[in-house]
Amino acid sequence: MPLVRIDFSEGKAPEYGEQIGRVVYRAMLDVLGVPKGDLFQIITEHSKTGLQFDRDYLGVHRTDDCIFLQITLNNGRSVELKQRFYKAVADGLHQELNLRREDVFINLVEVEKENWSFGNGEAQYVSPAR
Repeated sequence: MPLVRIDFSEGKAPEYGEQIGRVVYRAMLDVLGVPKGDLFQIITEHSKTGLQFDRDYLGVHRTDDCIFLQITLNNGRSVELKQRFYKAVADGLHQELNLRREDVFINLVEVEKENWSFGNGEAQYVSPAR
């Protein structure tokens, strides 16, 4: 159950965030093996001063078009799988939106399954409390 946060600077077309979300979701299905229908995204547009970042950290030059993806998901995926996911997202956003790969910042936050409640005050991924 990934929870995806998509953040970008204002000034884009109204459907821009949804387009990013579709690319990320497709990569989650194809690469991470997320079940179909497991779609939970928070899409936020910020003022130009609302996103602060180093333009050249680790030798990667970022522009005002830099987007931030923070994905909370169950732990246990291999480093190789994560690397394939990063590439699939960056390549997909480049192909679909002409977004520079350098402007795609991704952070995965891994959690244990008991850290999810999908509603009803229950932890659906764990056995019921006794």
